[in-house]
Amino acid sequence: MIKRSHLMVNTVKPQMRGGIGQAIVTEMLSAGDYNGKARLIATITLEPGCSIGEHVHDNEEEVFYIIEGTASYNDNGKNETLNKGDSCICYSGQKHSIANKADQGTLIIAAIILTL
Repeated sequence: MIKRSHLMVNTVKPQMRGGIGQAIVTEMLSAGDYNGKARLIATITLEPGCSIGEHVHDNEEEVFYIIEGTASYNDNGKNETLNKGDSCICYSGQKHSIANKADQGTLIIAAIILTL
């Protein structure tokens, strides 16, 4: 299966999960495009100063992979800098947040996988 970029849905999410500014979420694949147990397979664009607020994942895990830019990542209260090519995972029952504190946009691949 191939999904062309013009068929991917872009959604602007103001103050995503209590964050600052907006996140632009582009569904790379939608439910029904795949057989696995994922809730989200997308890119997330965070412009400078924008963030996704701290939140907990229950019965799912979220993976981020930084395609462009840098991000400040809060992993259960521990702050780390993620650079292009870095990845991280938030396990079920844990919390995280991510912010773009740089001068350029940050582009992230995000996947939320159900653990039930």
